[in-house]
Parts: sequence; structure tokens; C-alpha cells
Amino acid sequence: MQNEYEIKKEICDIGKRIYNRNMVAANDGNISVKLNDNEYLCTPTGVSKGFMTPEYICKVDAQGNVIQANGGFKPSSEIKMHMRVYQERPDVRSVVHAHPVYATSFAIAGIPLTQPIMPEAVIALGCVPIAKYGRPSTMEIPDAVSEYVQYFDAVLLENHGALTYSDSLLSAYLKMESVEFYAQLLYQSRVLGGPKEFTPQQVEDLYEIRRQFGMKGRHPANLCPNAKEGKPSCHTCGGDCKGTKNGNASAELVAEITRKVLEQLGR
Repeated sequence: MQNEYEIKKEICDIGKRIYNRNMVAANDGNISVKLNDNEYLCTPTGVSKGFMTPEYICKVDAQGNVIQANGGFKPSSEIKMHMRVYQERPDVRSVVHAHPVYATSFAIAGIPLTQPIMPEAVIALGCVPIAKYGRPSTMEIPDAVSEYVQYFDAVLLENHGALTYSDSLLSAYLKMESVEFYAQLLYQSRVLGGPKEFTPQQVEDLYEIRRQFGMKGRHPANLCPNAKEGKPSCHTCGGDCKGTKNGNASAELVAEITRKVLEQLGR
């Protein structure tokens, strides 16, 4: 089992990874790890995530209050968003927030990542909805994220970035990598004329593989209302799996998403 210092070093390593992969610029982004029900480690505000050392890392309680911070370091101003995830998902041990270029571009364009275009994304991520815009460091972002936390393991933040969370720091980070890779492939395939999506049966087959693997986390394969009723799971739902009896995307939604993408591509 890792001690606190080892976890701090791992946070710094992940910070370097997101910085070196252009998922953040300057002092953007934040990372946290749950130690126990009332102790959390988090990155400080106003510091580049690519140049941290263990003494930079702060410790806060479940309300985000400082327990320990060295020098002039202060916890990330987005700690409220992290705390909301931990509060509503007891299975989560780590949260990563970044601004990956392609995923954030989709968030800015208002387009959720829902098209089933590659097996890994369908099996591991399912859908990635968009939480409505909130002012940074306010309760608006936690409230917006709260709508999706119980149903998805990755969320785009409207005009802001992306948020991923899992049962370990490495897993939370790898989900961020997967979100960005999926977004990049989706964007580039649209430039080439549009992706060829899986059929509903192919999606269901991939969902069954996920179920057989016993993969952890929240995913339409397990939570979709259709799946619970013994029907094929939905996928291209625009992030509406959580509250609809019919998870299939409407023709109007597909048309609207297509229109926005074409506008972004100047076509």
C-alpha cells in the first residue's frame, strides 16, 4: 500500500503527463486523490502541473478545508468539483480535470462524445456527455457535474474542459487519455467525410464484452434504462441515458450535432 509521500509523487508524475501531452496549458488543470473519508490530497492553485514536486501537494478535508499546505501553496480553486464527485461516488478514489485540445473543442462546440466508432471507446467509456457551463471555482460546476456523476465516468464541461474519475489515480488519468484520443479520432474522421458507426447490434455485442470482463465504473451497458428492461442498450443518446425511457438519439439531435460539426469544419 502506498504511503502519502508516494501518492504525492504519483500526483506529480500524472501532472507531468497531462502537461507534456498538451492536456493543460500554463497553470490549468487539477488532480486529487482520496486517502480516506475525510482526507484528500490535491494539486495547488496557480502552479503548472508539469513542474510540481511532492511538497507542492496540499491536503484537505471532505469540505475542501485545508489540513496541510506548505509555504504559500493553496488547494485548487476547483476542489469543490472534486469533492462533489467523491460525495456522490463512494467508489471513486481519484479525480482528474484537464483541458485536452480535441475533447475541449467538442465541449466548446456543445457536441457530446457519443458516436460509437471504435471498440475500445465503446467498451471503456460508453458515452461522454456535456455538463452545462458553470463559473470556475463556484458551486455551479459541481451542481452541473452532479447530473452525470452517477451515470458516467467521464464528463465534458461546457466551454471548459473534461473531467474523469475512477478507483485509482492511474485509471482516472487513463480515462482522460481515452477521452482525448476518442475526440481526436472522431474529429479527424468527420474531416474525412464522417465516421462509419457501429450498428446497434455491434454496440450491444461490445457492451456484452464489457459485462463479461466485469469492468468497474458506470457505463450504459449496466445503467441504460433500455438494458435494464432487457432491450438493446443505447449509445448515441446525447448524454440522456440517465433520464429517458428510450435511450435512442432522435433524428433532430443527430441533425443538430451534424450541423454544429459542419459549421466548425467550415463546410
